[in-house]
Amino acid sequence: MIYPEKYKLLLQALGHFENAAVAFSGGVDSTLVLAATQSVMGNKVLAITVKTPYIPDRELEEAIAFCTERGIRHHIIHGDIIPEIRQNPENRCYVCKRHVFGLMKEMARKEGIMHLLDGTNSDDSGVYRPGLAALSELGIKSPLLENGITKQDVRSFSTLLGLPTADKPSYACLLTRLPYCYEVKESELFRIEKAEEYLASIGYAASRVRNHGNIARIEIERQHIPAFAASLRSELTGYFRNLGYEFVTLDLEGFRSGSFDMNKKPTRHES
Repeated sequence: MIYPEKYKLLLQALGHFENAAVAFSGGVDSTLVLAATQSVMGNKVLAITVKTPYIPDRELEEAIAFCTERGIRHHIIHGDIIPEIRQNPENRCYVCKRHVFGLMKEMARKEGIMHLLDGTNSDDSGVYRPGLAALSELGIKSPLLENGITKQDVRSFSTLLGLPTADKPSYACLLTRLPYCYEVKESELFRIEKAEEYLASIGYAASRVRNHGNIARIEIERQHIPAFAASLRSELTGYFRNLGYEFVTLDLEGFRSGSFDMNKKPTRHES
């Protein structure tokens, strides 16, 4: 197979490590990093996945399936919601990543692995990502970012390699569905997860359900809004109300990744 030059550079960079662990969420970016690392290191790569109440079960299931199919060693860390993020503070992502990646680094060390890789790509440096500061402080390696690989590159390479995530919608943890300074409740995380699963089942995988107490604010891609609005009938609203929502609304601005962060400044080092 003839690889694009950027992908060759990625493989060369990974070849500098004797072994490595990959922070593996099962998403588009980390799946490419894991696949590329395995192609270079074989059984010297370890995938580590952290499962918390704000990570949907389907993400863990897909991560397990990928590692099982490819024969990749896979460790899973089960965690709770730490007190520091229970009120969903504005620096939530920073605090969470400091904690979660700290757990993964410790597990990697126990396996005799000194380098932990993640799936941050070069596009992530231009948006509000306070959690990236935590990765920098912990010495996490971001091979996609370091080799100038964009999200479009990730999808292109994933298609070339036949990865199941090539067309998978981008994902963020369920805490991003809650307003800042809002108490995080497992029951609300559960209903958000089930609501988004329902939207995916009717053809709207690239969607978000923003949770405002008893109000569900649905974001879908703008081009699908007319058709979606026309089909917003008793079945959908009934399903959401059974989950505990009293009101079901459609956001006319459409799906925006990180819509609660619209007024935040892009930075790699904000904490």
